[in-house]
Amino acid sequence: MRILFLGDVMGRAGRTVVTTRLPALRKDWGLDFVVVNGENASSGVGLTAAHAKALLEAGADCLTLGDHAFDQKDMLSFIEQEPRILRPLNFAKTAPGKGARLFTDGRGRKILVAQVLGQVFMKRPFDDPFSAIQPVLHAHPLGGMAQAVLVDMHCEATSEKMAMGHWCDGRASLVVGTHTHVPTADAMILPGGCGYLTDAGMCGDYNSVIGMQKEEPMRRFITQMPGGRFEPAGGEATLSGVFVETDDRTGRASRIAPVRLGGRLAESTP
Repeated sequence: MRILFLGDVMGRAGRTVVTTRLPALRKDWGLDFVVVNGENASSGVGLTAAHAKALLEAGADCLTLGDHAFDQKDMLSFIEQEPRILRPLNFAKTAPGKGARLFTDGRGRKILVAQVLGQVFMKRPFDDPFSAIQPVLHAHPLGGMAQAVLVDMHCEATSEKMAMGHWCDGRASLVVGTHTHVPTADAMILPGGCGYLTDAGMCGDYNSVIGMQKEEPMRRFITQMPGGRFEPAGGEATLSGVFVETDDRTGRASRIAPVRLGGRLAESTP
């Protein structure tokens, strides 16, 4: 299975680069399944129903969220209507929507997508992500119930993401980190066959401070005082993510490569 995962979509610039480039990538790269993290697609915080529809229509098969899952209030109801959107497994127990779902690709193969939130350095307390993902992986054995398993680990700490990668090794096809908006250079296949990348980066304007216009974040760092609102940067965006190819029989990753297209970062393709 040929899978593309795209990192946090950041504001209008991020939405534009995804909606304009993803349709051609699906065809040119022969993609079987696409997962997009839409956590920051609407004004940099959360995801509206309208923007979710645009990303899905562009070719995303599944959208994951994160700690800002319900910052846009219409997502509280829309996520119940749209099964292709996932919020974190270990979000509040009363939260609407699901944190994991078994999807079917165009050839009838099953792929499990799940998302968990980390605990280290996060502003709000969340349940243990390791115990949250354990029963989901147990119920969907790799190469059995699911031909591929993808886990989006949404958190700050690189160590916590790495620990999740090793925890899922042999039980997932890909564990990819999101949330920091900074792509890492450690794409690899772990000993048990799990593709791993600490952070996929963002789909957004990198002439920024993690996707926000530079002036206000810099003012706060320098003066320790707010001077205005954070606003998403609107320049040319980079499409950032990771490509993984899996073996249908075992579910293990056979190839992994970072994806960087357009914008200010050096381009990288599978």
